[in-house]
Amino acid sequence: MLNAYTATYTKIPSGYIGQLIDWPEVITEGATLEECREMLRDALQEMIAAYKQQNKEIPSGKALIEQVPVEV
Repeated sequence: MLNAYTATYTKIPSGYIGQLIDWPEVITEGATLEECREMLRDALQEMIAAYKQQNKEIPSGKALIEQVPVEV
């Protein structure tokens, strides 16, 4: 079964932090955006394997994303 997960990337002084919105425990860091993407895919695959081994339910990857406007 193919699932699609939504990722967010945040620029930090040392590169980027990547995290899945649908599965916040999947988080990583890379020196470049491409490195962060690759590491996030790897972290996701590792998390899926760990969840399967523990017979835990894998999140479906169906997050609803919307912007919340606020005046600052």
